[in-house]
Amino acid sequence: MLAFGIWFALTANDARGATAAVPPEYLIQAGDALSVRFFYNGELSEDVTVRPDGRISLQLIPEVMAAGRTPASLVESLREQYATELERPEIAVIVRSFSAHRVYVDGEVARPGEIPLVRPLTVLQAIYHTGGVTVRARSKHVVLIRREPDGSTRVFQLNLKKPGEREAAARDILLEPLDIVYVPRSAIARLNGWVDHYLRQNIPIPLGFKIEID
Repeated sequence: MLAFGIWFALTANDARGATAAVPPEYLIQAGDALSVRFFYNGELSEDVTVRPDGRISLQLIPEVMAAGRTPASLVESLREQYATELERPEIAVIVRSFSAHRVYVDGEVARPGEIPLVRPLTVLQAIYHTGGVTVRARSKHVVLIRREPDGSTRVFQLNLKKPGEREAAARDILLEPLDIVYVPRSAIARLNGWVDHYLRQNIPIPLGFKIEID
């Protein structure tokens, strides 16, 4: 049985609210390399990699869930855990390398594929980066698939078809790591079946959906 998120048909106001002027705070992902530093207990400092299950292993305490947390949130959790072991658990967490800083663009674009997410990037910018849409593209039915930190998935339907650049920009969304943008050739009629088939057949990361249409 697949675990899933929600289908969103975005209006211009919805998309405007989802397009953040400031990039969201980074959430640690599986595969990220972290440096955990203890200011007063240097012998406990170490470099760790977040495992596929999202956890890290450190000295003296049980395994800690790191994926889906900001570095600051992880620091607070570590301080609480080490409070029973250390008198002054002053800790810093530094993300040394990022495993999930990429997005995918597929469907009716000139060059489908993976894009490194090295700076803030919107759906329209990602499509432009892949050479733009083809003559067969249905820009009124662009799909954005997003994984949430808890493992669930959200699906947005975006209408990026002009009449004008201002209207299209109002519907644009800032992308997050591992987002998937799909530009279909025709209108997607049976959403449940399409999303399930697409993700099973085309995406090299484990995703699953149960779509609810309002």
